[in-house]
Amino acid sequence: MKVPLPPAPGTSEHPCLALANSIVTLPGGHGIDELDSPENATAWLVAQELVPEGTGLLEYCQLKLTNVRGHLRQLLESHTLGVAPDPASLDAINGALTAVPSAALLSYHPGEGLARVSNHPVTQLVDHAMAAITEDAASLLTGPDAHRITQCASTPCDRFLLRTHLRRQWCSERCGARQRATRAYARKQDKTPAG
Repeated sequence: MKVPLPPAPGTSEHPCLALANSIVTLPGGHGIDELDSPENATAWLVAQELVPEGTGLLEYCQLKLTNVRGHLRQLLESHTLGVAPDPASLDAINGALTAVPSAALLSYHPGEGLARVSNHPVTQLVDHAMAAITEDAASLLTGPDAHRITQCASTPCDRFLLRTHLRRQWCSERCGARQRATRAYARKQDKTPAG
């Protein structure tokens, strides 16, 4: 059973964070993977407004998306730790960035006029969605908010977020409460005399 989690700060504005957080580890070793099937991956992309309603991904497309997610998570984690990213992850993100032209095509509809559309086969729709996500990641990681990217400090949660406050280190109130409880328990244990 999937437990709905509140969105981490920054995921509404940054599809790269939303993709990275589409898999999360929960207390007790349980996890949620929003892309665990072609149908769920399709629903996720539609909800993010990256593909149109009625799109149906095949397993191949789902695997491409989860592969990019893994590389994106590695890139974000290396950024938060201040270490060099894995070259394979950097290559994968750059590959997704350059896989498709970023411009939507121009089309004409009688009575409606000119409009920009992304009218491509499903595999190209996924490539376009991944290009949009990785473009967002590249802009975020090199932009003025790059210093605000962090990973939730409440073990075992591993979601990424944009800090809304300098001291905020957790992705949700639930993780914040768990973090405070863990610190309080540790302080109590330190004060307990040895038996």
